[in-house]
Amino acid sequence: MTVATQLQQAIASVQSASASMKTFALETQDQQAKQTFEQLAQTMDTSMETLKQRQQYIESQEPQYKQH
Repeated sequence: MTVATQLQQAIASVQSASASMKTFALETQDQQAKQTFEQLAQTMDTSMETLKQRQQYIESQEPQYKQH
């Protein structure tokens, strides 16, 4: 499995976890829990952007991803 494939899987996992946190935030009545879930979702969204940037870098550097 290539690093790019692993990154794609990691991005998908983080997206899924972020969506779950957002759902939990919407479903809970506990304001403290809601805030915690929202903060977790925001952290995951930031992490996802970092992973996407890394993926773009790898794709720009690796010959198999360069377009001819």
